[in-house]
Amino acid sequence: MRPFFRFALFITVTFIVLPLSSALADQASPPKGTELLTPFKSQLRQALLAGMADGPEIAIDVCKQQAPKIAGALSVGSVRMGRTSDRLRNPENTAPEWVVPLLQGYLANAADRMPQSVALDGKRSGYVEPIQIQPLCSTCHGVDIAPAIQSKISQLYPADNATGYKVGDLRGVFWVEYADEGDTTDQSADE
Repeated sequence: MRPFFRFALFITVTFIVLPLSSALADQASPPKGTELLTPFKSQLRQALLAGMADGPEIAIDVCKQQAPKIAGALSVGSVRMGRTSDRLRNPENTAPEWVVPLLQGYLANAADRMPQSVALDGKRSGYVEPIQIQPLCSTCHGVDIAPAIQSKISQLYPADNATGYKVGDLRGVFWVEYADEGDTTDQSADE
């Protein structure tokens, strides 16, 4: 092979192929936050669908009782996760401080609802994914809520602010915070 062609091949591999393959590899692996939130979202969805099969009033109980248990069971070691909103139903779902500006950003810009990762203090990271109202969500969070469902919501959540949504509206976010790779210390905010 001639020296020019070797040089051209070297340049092509070094500056085009390797960076491109690295970029593709980065895109192929989801953020750690996605991996951590997936079981929470999946288990919560299964619990809510099972509750809805027995009726919306049962699903409200499931949401109140099971959602915190699922989040708690998956919040182990340095991992903490949950859901929050600007219009809370359950005051125990108040956003961690670092989530507030991200939630406000989603509210201010409806066109930008992509998940976000952020660096936190103390070798920790945070990750949020928007929750958008789906048709089934409007049963308990929509504009026209059946009286029996509204009664159950009022009974369990006297200070409820989580109604009046339309399909596609931002309901809130799923959030998770975790230790960065290589940091095995438990630095959760609960301590």
